[in-house]
Amino acid sequence: MAWIDAGALSDLAGGRAITITAGSRLIAVVRSADQVYAIEDICTHDGAELTGGQIEGSEIVCPRHGARFCLRTGAALTPPAYEPVRVFETKIEAGRIWIRCDA
Repeated sequence: MAWIDAGALSDLAGGRAITITAGSRLIAVVRSADQVYAIEDICTHDGAELTGGQIEGSEIVCPRHGARFCLRTGAALTPPAYEPVRVFETKIEAGRIWIRCDA
C-alpha cells in the first residue's frame, strides 16, 4: 500500500467531502470537527457517490436514498444500505492530507 497526497488540509472545509481518484478507485475525503476520514466514495446500496451527502458528526448520509455510513469504520448504519464501505487510513503531515491506499 502506498500513501497518496490528497491535498492541503486548509482546502478541505469542516463538514465537507471531496472526491479524489486513486487509480481506478474514488475516495471521499471528509473533514469533520478535528478529524479527517477517507472512505470509498460509493454507496453500497446503489453505487451513488457519497460526497454530495451531509456530514453529521462521524457519519455521512448518502444523498440519493439516505443510507448512513460510519466514517470511522465504514459500517452501513441504516437501510437501504446493508454492506459497509471500505475505509482508508489517513494522516496529516506538513499541512497535507495523506491517504494509505492500494491504488
